[in-house]
Order: sequence, then C-alpha cells, then structure tokens
Amino acid sequence: MIDVDIRKIGIDPEFWYPFARASELRRGQIIGTSFAGAPIALVRTGKGRVFALEDRCAHRQVPLHAGVVSGECIQCGYHGWMYDAAGRCINVPYLDSARSLPNGVHAYPCREAHGLIFVYPGRGDPARVTFPELPSHENGHYRTRYLDRSVACHYSFMHENLMDMNHQFLHRRLMGKIRTRLLAQRCSGDCVEADYTFVRAAGRRSLGERFMIERKRTRDSGHTHNRMTIATAYPYQTLRYWPAGSTEPALDLWNVYVPTDAEQRRNRTFGLMMVRRPGFPGLIHLLWPFITRFTDGIFADDRWIVEEEQRAFDRQGRDENQEVSPVILALRALLVKRGVPIRHPGLIQMPQAALRMAYDHDGLPG
Repeated sequence: MIDVDIRKIGIDPEFWYPFARASELRRGQIIGTSFAGAPIALVRTGKGRVFALEDRCAHRQVPLHAGVVSGECIQCGYHGWMYDAAGRCINVPYLDSARSLPNGVHAYPCREAHGLIFVYPGRGDPARVTFPELPSHENGHYRTRYLDRSVACHYSFMHENLMDMNHQFLHRRLMGKIRTRLLAQRCSGDCVEADYTFVRAAGRRSLGERFMIERKRTRDSGHTHNRMTIATAYPYQTLRYWPAGSTEPALDLWNVYVPTDAEQRRNRTFGLMMVRRPGFPGLIHLLWPFITRFTDGIFADDRWIVEEEQRAFDRQGRDENQEVSPVILALRALLVKRGVPIRHPGLIQMPQAALRMAYDHDGLPG
C-alpha cells in the first residue's frame, strides 16, 4: 500500500458544489468566491439569470467581481471589457469595430436549486454526475435551516467529525453523558454509511434536543431504539435521525465542504438541516429558537475541535493520527480513493492514478 497523507489530498472538482446562498446574490450583483484557490465570479443579471465565470478579466487579469452587471452581461471595472454568460468577450469599448475581439474567460456550469447557487468547478461533463436531490427540503412536513460557515480546516476533518459519533463526549456540556453504539457499517461504491444508537447515562436534555429526539411512537414502526444513519456519498455527507418508534426521520441533514484556498486548509461548509414539524400547527415556530440555540452550540464545539486538529497537523507537518474506528478507516480510504492531487508548491504531488492504486476495488486499504 502506498503511504498517502489524507490531509494533502484535494477534493475532486468533478461534482456540483454550492458556492453561495441564493439570497446572497441579488439582481445586478457580482460576488467573488473561490474553489481550491481558483477564483470564481457569481453573477445575477437584472432579469435574475445566474452564471459563473473565472474571476479575472482576460485583459489585465483583475477580478471581474469588481466590475458591474450590464444587461445580461458583465463589464470589467477597469477598462469596461464586456463578457457574456458563456465567458465570451463581446465588447471592448475603445476597440475599432473592424478588429476581432480578444479571447474570453472560462465559464463554469451553474445552477440555482434548494436555495443555493451550485457551480461545477471541474472541466469534465457535468451531465455525468448526479445533481444533489434533497427530498426532505421539498417536503412540507419539514422546516429547513440553512447552515453556512467558514471553517479553518481540511475538508477530511469535517467528514470524520460527523461520521464518528464516538465524539459525543465533546458535547457533554450540551448533551450530558451519552453512550454511543455502532449498529452497522456499509461500504458500497463511493459511499460509506454507518448506523448508531445512543443511550443517555447522565445529564438533562435541552428543550431543543428534547424536541428533536423525543417524538410520539408510531405503531408497527419496526424499531424500538433511536437510530442515527450517517453517510458520505462522495463528496456529500448526510445525517438522518429516527427517534425510537418513528417511521420518518426527525432530523435530515445534508452537508458539503467546499475548499476555498489552494492548500485546502480552509473550507466553506454548506448545509441544509431539515427538522420534521410536530403535529401541532405552528409549534415548530415556537420551538425554532431553542432548536437553533442547541444546534449552534453543537456546531461551535465541532468547529473548534476540527480547527484544533488542523493546527496539530500544521505543527507536525503530517497526519499522525492513530485511528482505530473501522468506520473512519473506511471513510479515509474513500476520501483518498476519490481525491486528487493538490497542485500547490511545497505539498506532495502524486498522480491521481497512483492515489487510487493505493486502494483496492472496494475502497479499503490494501
């Protein structure tokens, strides 16, 4: 087996990733974003159309997000060069009409869905990958909370943190003493999945936690224990929680971690947290502040600890973790198998084929 440092593996760009909340980008506005150090400009025209271009003008390489929206196009803020949604340069104000126009910039496939703006940052065919589907978000029985945070760590720490439910000790201030038991583990293709159940050993539930965990038992539901299923279906991650006796998840969380810097030491985490509404009309709105407060506390703990993990890695210069969980070992194998080299000076460069040769066909260490 080839010794591969997971923290020096880049995320595969050949997928749809969210780059902004739809509400962030108003009509006639441009915002600058980035994917693994590659600058991208998101544009919403006066008619509401959204598109994404390389965030540079072909003329002097200055950022296009410093320009202006002009009709259904964008103008560079320096000399007024104009680009359409396909990245073509369609006008240079001072160029003689008899002369041909310069080359344009790269346009990225872009879609608006689920209240987010998605971009395909790869150079392949976006039709070959499945666009994320979020059925609970479309289901009126759920209320959605949007999550959007910048976290100073490699995206692999985020995957491991959510997948490893043995870290509940971290949340003892909010949740008391919780004992976690792994029920099952599944690996198939580009997916690692784990089922957990929990037992409270000590401490009280907050109102927000109590609402999400305690639900009315459903007759003939088929299970008598709480069950949480966490999956990384590369590159997305989900968490679904069923209280004992429930046929529908009380919590359905979808997360994705978008690297922003070239070294991929920082990510923008997007998530949709979908909470099932109780039977009593309007009760979800009364409880929402308590749910928000509880989950904010959980997210704050997790953010602090993964950034501590990144700081430890930066001090050591390599991944020295001694992992024992079979679920996390399988997850790490998947992230390396699907990862790509980080093209940045000072980091290990390894062809993607070599990365994948390090793992056998089922994604487990060879």
